[in-house]
Amino acid sequence: MTLPNFLIIGAAKSGTTAIYTYIKQHPEIFMSPRKELRYFSNINPPPKNIPYHEGVDSLEEYKSYFEKVTNERIIGESSPMYLYTPGAEERIKTLIPDVKLFAILRNPIDRAYSAYMHAKRDWKEPMDSFQEALDKENERIEAGWGMLWHYINAGYYFEQLSRYFHIFDPSQIKVVLYDDLVNNPYKLLQDLFLFMNVDTKFRPDISSRPNVSGFPKNEWFDNILRKLFIDDNPLKRFSQLLLSPSFRNKVTTKIRVANLEKRAMPLEIRKQLTSIFSRDIHQLEKLINRDLSMWLSP
Repeated sequence: MTLPNFLIIGAAKSGTTAIYTYIKQHPEIFMSPRKELRYFSNINPPPKNIPYHEGVDSLEEYKSYFEKVTNERIIGESSPMYLYTPGAEERIKTLIPDVKLFAILRNPIDRAYSAYMHAKRDWKEPMDSFQEALDKENERIEAGWGMLWHYINAGYYFEQLSRYFHIFDPSQIKVVLYDDLVNNPYKLLQDLFLFMNVDTKFRPDISSRPNVSGFPKNEWFDNILRKLFIDDNPLKRFSQLLLSPSFRNKVTTKIRVANLEKRAMPLEIRKQLTSIFSRDIHQLEKLINRDLSMWLSP
C-alpha cells in the first residue's frame, strides 16, 4: 500500500500552490497529480447548498492518487485544510505516523485579504466589501461554509500548529514563512529539500506564479467571463465536449488572471485585524522561534 510520507498541511493562501508546483519537478519527489485531496480533513459530510470544499472520501480512492509512484524517495500531497481542521492531525498520526509535515505561514492579515480576493476572483464571494465579508464570517461558519470564507478564523496559526506539535515529534515538522518564499525562494526550497532528504542542488523552474488572486480590472468584462464560464450556455457545453478539463481550466485561468489587479486593504481594517491577531502572533513567535514583529506593523 503506497501512502504519502510528506504532507503540505497549510496554510491556505500562503504559497502552498507555488511550493507544490515547484517541488513536484524534483526527480526524487512524487506529488499527487491533484492538489488538495483533503482526505484527512474530510471528517464531516458537506452541508447541502452551502459553499464547501469536498475531499476524497475513501482510503482506496486516496491511495489511487499514488499508484504511479516508482522509485521516488518522497511521496506527497498538499491540502491546506489539514492545518485548519481539528482532528485532521489525529487521522494523519493514525495512518502515517512517521510522515514529514510542512507548513508555510503568511501574515494572517494579508492571508485573510488574499482569501477574500480569491473568493471574489472565483465568483464565490457575494459581499462587495471585505468588511461586509468579515462581518458575515461567524454567521457563515455556523451555517457550515467552508474554510475559504473563514477569513479570520483560518489565521490563528498558533492554535492550529499546536495541535500538530502536541502529537508529532518536532523533527517531523518544518515551518517556514511566506516572506521566506518571496525574499529567497531558492534558499527556502533548498532547506525544504534538505528536510526531505533529497538532492538539495536541484533547482526547479520558479518562473510561474500559480493561484494569483485579485479584483477584476474591468467589471463589465468580468461579468461576461462569469456568464461564459459559470452559467450554462452553448459555448461552455461545446468546449466541455471538445476540450479536456485541465486544458479548459488553464485557458480560463489565464483569461481571468489577465483581468485582475491588486488593491490595498483599507487601513482601518488592517488595524482591526492586527488587534485581533496580535495575541496569536506573539504565541506563534515562541512556538516556531521566529521574529514576527513585521506582521504587526501597519
